[in-house]
Amino acid sequence: MSILSDIRSHNARFVQQKEYVPLRAGAPPEKKLVILTCMDNRLVELLPLAMNLRHVDAKVIKNAGAIVSHPFGSVMRSMLVAVYELAAAEILVVGHYGCGMTKLSCDHVLQQAVSRGVSRQTLETLQHAGIDFQGWLRGFDSPEEGVRKSVMVIRQHPLLPADVPVHGLMICPDTGRLDLLSDGYTATAATPP
Repeated sequence: MSILSDIRSHNARFVQQKEYVPLRAGAPPEKKLVILTCMDNRLVELLPLAMNLRHVDAKVIKNAGAIVSHPFGSVMRSMLVAVYELAAAEILVVGHYGCGMTKLSCDHVLQQAVSRGVSRQTLETLQHAGIDFQGWLRGFDSPEEGVRKSVMVIRQHPLLPADVPVHGLMICPDTGRLDLLSDGYTATAATPP
């Protein structure tokens, strides 16, 4: 049986047994947040518990390393939609210690792509078309550096209102301890609620 078949079988039981009922968003959000965090599996349950968040309290965006790689990419678009259309009032960038994006090797990723069937000709064609693999498939020297850079890209975005604080935090994936890297209240005109 495939993974997809397993998922579909479980889903049929999930719906039939109405297991979705407790997950419905009945109460309004108490914390109107947008959180950009890493896609690391250890954070799926840990992060909301460590931050005392209900599933309705935050719009959570996940990617490799909690990186805003382009100011007009999908991550920033999602944040702006959350602010303007979904009443998000604050933004948190939450990286984690021991992140796999630390010192990510573009060359290693491309070697893996070739070993999985992507042709070298495809890579050359993309490079000739202007794709900068070294810039696009890069991580950071430290997760803290990655969070600080993402916070700066978000804060400096011309479409983000100045009254939306952008905070930078690090979470320990073993204990859930949060360390503050950047307090958005001091960096903007906004004051804490």
